[in-house]
Amino acid sequence: MIYPIVTFGSSVLRKISVDIDSSYPAIQELCQDMFHTLSQAEGVGLAAPQIGKNIRLFIVDCTPWAEEVPELKDFRKVFINASIYERSEETSLFEEGCLSVPGIHENVRRSVSIKMRYLDENFQEHDEAFSGYPARVIQHEYDHLEGKIFTDHLSALRRSLIKSKMLNISKKKFSCTYKTK
Repeated sequence: MIYPIVTFGSSVLRKISVDIDSSYPAIQELCQDMFHTLSQAEGVGLAAPQIGKNIRLFIVDCTPWAEEVPELKDFRKVFINASIYERSEETSLFEEGCLSVPGIHENVRRSVSIKMRYLDENFQEHDEAFSGYPARVIQHEYDHLEGKIFTDHLSALRRSLIKSKMLNISKKKFSCTYKTK
């Protein structure tokens, strides 16, 4: 199943998501559907709130960057109940976009490496460090679980400059190549 992507202006994107456990119905199928949705939308990360579900689940697929960074050729992961417990002091700027904010791309400063605990799709525990592109995408998707979007990291001036575009997105006045709601 391909889910429509929830866009800016929907209250689901501003809610803090809740933990789930192995009794959550059809989690394997949901994860597969999220990867199909992500692939169809040509993104690299998708959080459950972006498909209307306020649960602590997101997926990351960095394989589109494998030509540039060969070690990412198999980087496809599911993150359940993730908790980032350490962020590097070193940061970098990188242009980000978001499937829930179509047509807007802005430079966002994030930590270059993180450490986190999470469960995979089989509810196996992991404690890992991530750096580079994966760390950036993970932080972006993790923000969705906390009710934040990437534009929240912009200066007041930058937010003011894109305010009319954001308003248009909230009014569904935009075009993109994937289904939205």
